[in-house]
Order: sequence, then C-alpha cells, then structure tokens
Amino acid sequence: MLQYEELRLKLEGMLSGIEDLADSIGLNQLRREAEELDAQAAAPGFWDNMEFAQKITQKAAAIKGKIEAYEKLQNDYQDTLTLIELADEAEDLDLLEECQQGVELVAQSMETQRLSTLLSGEYDGKNAILTFHAGTGGTEAQDWAEMLYRMYTRWAERHGYKYNILDYQDGDEAGMKSASIEILGENAYGYLKGEAGVHRLVRISPFDSSGRRHTSFSALEVIPEIDEDTQVDIRPEDIKMDVFRASGAGGQHINKTSSAVRLTHIPTGIVVACQNERSQFQNRDKAMAMLKSKLIEIKEREHLDKLDDIKGNQAQIAWGSQIRSYVFMPYTLAKDTRTGFESGNIQAVMDGEIDGFINAYLQALANGTLGKATAAED
Repeated sequence: MLQYEELRLKLEGMLSGIEDLADSIGLNQLRREAEELDAQAAAPGFWDNMEFAQKITQKAAAIKGKIEAYEKLQNDYQDTLTLIELADEAEDLDLLEECQQGVELVAQSMETQRLSTLLSGEYDGKNAILTFHAGTGGTEAQDWAEMLYRMYTRWAERHGYKYNILDYQDGDEAGMKSASIEILGENAYGYLKGEAGVHRLVRISPFDSSGRRHTSFSALEVIPEIDEDTQVDIRPEDIKMDVFRASGAGGQHINKTSSAVRLTHIPTGIVVACQNERSQFQNRDKAMAMLKSKLIEIKEREHLDKLDDIKGNQAQIAWGSQIRSYVFMPYTLAKDTRTGFESGNIQAVMDGEIDGFINAYLQALANGTLGKATAAED
C-alpha cells in the first residue's frame, strides 16, 4: 500500500544516520569504558573510598545510559520496520497511525542523540545551577518568575533529571522574587546553557481587575556545577557573608535558625545564596561552590584571562534584552529571538516541552549561525 511504502522509505532513509551515530558517540569506546568501570567496581575494597566509588558508579551509569539509548534506537528502528512490513502485507490501515508514530519516535530519538554529540564544551557534561530573578513589575513579574521555575522543573522531570532547591525567596503576594536550583544529570548544563537570559511574557494579567494586557520580564542564569577540586582563587576579603532565616519552598528549617547564607563577591557584585542544607556551615560551603562556578562560567564565556577581569555587568531585565518571548494574548506563541524557532502550543511549552528551543540553539551554535531573529510582536 502506498501509505506504508512511503513510511518504509522514510524509515530506511534514517538507517545511514543511525549507523553514523554509532561512530559519532564512540559506541565501541563507550562499551570498553563500561567494562573497565564494571571491573573497577567489582574490585575488593572499591567501596572503602565512598566519594571515589560514587564518582565511578555515576560515570558508569552515564556511559551505560548512552549505550542503552543507542541500542534502544536500533531496536525501535527494527520493530517499526517489521510492523510496517506486516501491516503492508496485511493491508491493515488500522495500524497506520501506530506506524507513523513509530517512525517519528525513531527520528526524534536519533536527533536527540545526534545533538548530544554537539555537547563537547569543557563543562557541558556537568550538572546545572539555575537561578531565577523576577524583573521589575512587582507581583506580575514575580508570578512570571515562578512560571519559568515550573517550566524548567517540568523539563527536568520529563528527562529524568533530579533537581534540588538551593534557595527560594517568596514573592510579596504571589510567585517568587528569586530562586536557585541545581539540576543533576549527564549533560544538564550542556542542554540548558542556551536558556540563560531574559524571558518576556505578554498576557492578560490575573492580578489586574481591569483585565488589561501586561508585559513582564524575568531573568535566568545558568552555570555549570564545578568540581570541588577545581582551584579558584577568591580572596577572603572580597567576600561579604550575610545569614538569615530560611523561607519559602527551599527552607528545611523555616523560621527556626539563621542557617541560610548569602554571599556577595564585592569586586563583581555577584550574589549567591543557599538555604537548603542543614547548617549554616553547609550552606556557606554550597554557596561558595556556586560562587566559584559562576565566576568560572563568566570567565570562560567572556574569554577573560583571569577572574579579576570580570566586571560583573548584568543585562537589564527589561525590553530589548530578551532571548525569548512568550505571548498568551492576543495570540499564543513562544518565539526565540536568536534562532527564530517558535511554538504556538504555549501551554505545552509552559509544561516543559522546550526541547525544540534547546535543539535549535545547539544546532545554531554548532553551525555558527546563532544570531538575532525578529522578536515576536505583542
């Protein structure tokens, strides 16, 4: 049947790409590494050094995850091809939709794995620390910051990433003023690094009794979680520390002790905070790790020779500096101002379906075509 013949040709056209993908991800090398790590984990006394053992097991899990993803892609290809051939032979159009879905699943999986090969930056494989800041505009902007927070935590859940709340400052009436979370998993930073910037919302405000349309802004910072043994020279006199009582969604000891810690790096004005650990000392250590990560990320991004060159200039959280617009009224559209990628299903986007934006950014970055597209008009 013509429908099945077209599907079969489309699917078979992907086979060379699937085979090339094995070389791109270094499948044979990954299998050798997995065997070596398994042998290491089986050696006597492996768990005597708990920290080292955990690093090895995490590395092994990440490698095996890549192998399993590729093997699943191969199996999905073969299963879908078999289903198409059987359905075609039986001239059973009831299976057409299932076959179409199978072909799309193979295409999506291949594209996702192909894009992961673009994550070759020094820190791309690391965990990611996301910090949300509400822009000016009071309750409206604070509600928008919380909507973005929800969008990225939903994205993390969809991809099997875990996340921990590091700091959370409630809004005055709704939403939040700021928050920091760490997203734990292979390539978390590599996938999310392009999400950093100002995000713009256009909607009918639920906080405006007159039902007027409002434009709000919130900013997202994304930094890699740097290993503890990474050396960063920060002078003690350059750090100002404030302690306060934990509050909001991240506070484990809310209103009991002043265990939360806020660090300000005086030369740059960079501020980090942590309140999710059990003691002030643990929160300070975590905040210091966040500060180191942020300084290193800025140094690398701005191609600076040393940390002292960081000036701490921040983009204004307002019109003209946004990387993406989310329009709820008078139409629904989310559009990236750098790649031009857009989605009209705004609710799906807010529920964490942002892979299209992430993939478009990574592809443009790899092709050297990342630039400014025309922003969506309100």
